[in-house]
Amino acid sequence: MSAVSNPATVEDCLRVGTGFTQGDRIWLTELFATLDARLASFHADTTELEISVKDREARGQKVTLECWIGGRDKIVTTSSLEELHAAVMDCRDDLRRKLNDSKSKQEPRHNRHLRDVPQPDLTEPGLLEPGSPA
Repeated sequence: MSAVSNPATVEDCLRVGTGFTQGDRIWLTELFATLDARLASFHADTTELEISVKDREARGQKVTLECWIGGRDKIVTTSSLEELHAAVMDCRDDLRRKLNDSKSKQEPRHNRHLRDVPQPDLTEPGLLEPGSPA
């Protein structure tokens, strides 16, 4: 695995959207610090995270965490847990799982088409000498 020259971190990539303030960004960055290890394999220039909340602290609030990584599909996680901290943690954990799944899909060892090597057809004339075992 090659090292990324400018690895993505939550500190560099996180934006706060609707329902959060820049003051919330500090505690969000601390909560999401465990994502740094997973994000480190991506370039900071092509990675973005945005968290938002609809109807904060109200019944039916919805936290959404979106992740954009260059060359990959956008990842969206949501949580409708009533307690804000729990909803944020739920989104974080779901994003970690989805990043792991996304990374696995990109690696050749998990892609049969990249792993399979065609075998020569031994029935072609000239490949087997007459009388040699098959």
